[in-house]
Amino acid sequence: MATLRSGRKIDANGNEKLSEKVTEDDNSKDKPVKDKTTLVIFLGLLIDLLAFTLILPLFPALISHYREKDDSGLFKMLEDKVDVFRIMVGAPTQFNNVLFGGFLGSLFSFLQFLASPVIGGLSDRFGRKPLMIVTTIGISVSYLLWVFSSNFAIFVFARIIGGISKGNVSLSTAIVTDVSTPATRGKGMALIGVAFSLGFLFGPMIGAAFSMWGKTQAGEWYMYPAVFALILSIVDVIYLSVFLKESLPPSRRNSSTSATLSQACNYLQPLQLFRFASLTNLERKQHKDLQQIGLAYFIYLFLYSGMEFTLTFLTHIRFDFTPMQQGRMFLFVGIVMAVLQGGFVRRIPQGKEKKAAMGGLLLIVPSFAIVGSCQTIPQLYLGLGLYAISTAFVVPCLTTLVSQYGEHHQKGIVTGVFRSLGALGRAVGPIFGSFLYWSLGPELSYALGGIGLLVPYFILRSIK
Repeated sequence: MATLRSGRKIDANGNEKLSEKVTEDDNSKDKPVKDKTTLVIFLGLLIDLLAFTLILPLFPALISHYREKDDSGLFKMLEDKVDVFRIMVGAPTQFNNVLFGGFLGSLFSFLQFLASPVIGGLSDRFGRKPLMIVTTIGISVSYLLWVFSSNFAIFVFARIIGGISKGNVSLSTAIVTDVSTPATRGKGMALIGVAFSLGFLFGPMIGAAFSMWGKTQAGEWYMYPAVFALILSIVDVIYLSVFLKESLPPSRRNSSTSATLSQACNYLQPLQLFRFASLTNLERKQHKDLQQIGLAYFIYLFLYSGMEFTLTFLTHIRFDFTPMQQGRMFLFVGIVMAVLQGGFVRRIPQGKEKKAAMGGLLLIVPSFAIVGSCQTIPQLYLGLGLYAISTAFVVPCLTTLVSQYGEHHQKGIVTGVFRSLGALGRAVGPIFGSFLYWSLGPELSYALGGIGLLVPYFILRSIK
């Protein structure tokens, strides 16, 4: 027997040993095929998030604009409702704009909660790419309406269209799941996390520049950031149409249109979402574990988004932060998250995702305690640093965990339901967080929020 430089083994007669060749062929089948789809999704999602997040710093200026120039009557009606809530929780009048912006954010998240499982389920039947293009076009339509939003009713309608179309995020997760192996899936989910971090890093900076410029302009100044967002979304539609490949071949799709539509409509009921009710082919233990992960994700984002929303109140009252200083604060958080997700989270070994998520949940407890009780800016940034580290790990790791459940033709509905539970948490979290903050004060409310985040930790720990 001799071994050649290529690694092949031959016997004395010059024949290649068959068993070694078969093993080599089998091993080659296990090697993941290099696919650029994940990179295409990353860039497409980044373009989308830059357009989506640039409006965030504009909310105070937009609310002031429509307070003076709304002929539909909708602004006055909603402002009265927000004022009732402000009085109920005991917030000062100066935070009316913040609470109003929170209401619009909650509306957007609630619409995502409704749309994500439906869009995910339809993609299991008709393919990922067609639904991705449709949702991205819907987002473009919402920005087009924003361009022409001469009154508040049109602006709200634009936000409604945008919220319904935001199922593209869950579709991105499903596509990464389609084209990755269990060993490489964590890297793909971390890359989605990096897109979010970069989007929320640079998008608000663009929006802040428009906000400062808009203060010096008269008339319909909001058209300019709206046109910029529209251009980005059109670029995204063209980019995905040209470069995105279909990741779910017909042989792996759900074969029944009626069953798909019935399943999607079924998920409009919140309790069915928490149960992942349509996944009847899972083993009982797997189904229960999936429900537990979904519940942990909801509780996490419910408490997390509530405390995140009230950071604006805390930093303004305690440190007299201006909007620009608050922007720098979130810039710091975004940079830390992007570095960690790009450098560390994507390298988490397969099977270690749950442990990493649990570590992140433990880390956020002292983070909230420090932020709630801080008396100096260095203390604030210490708490925010721990907060950013925790956030960088928890969501990508939970997303990787949940993507392991279901068959190929069910990945869309699984990821759609998962994102929908998160959107529901983000819709109601700011209301609960504001109520706690103004009722109990920052120290106690942040401490309770941190302790509450031990609940998803113990839920994950119970999963064997």
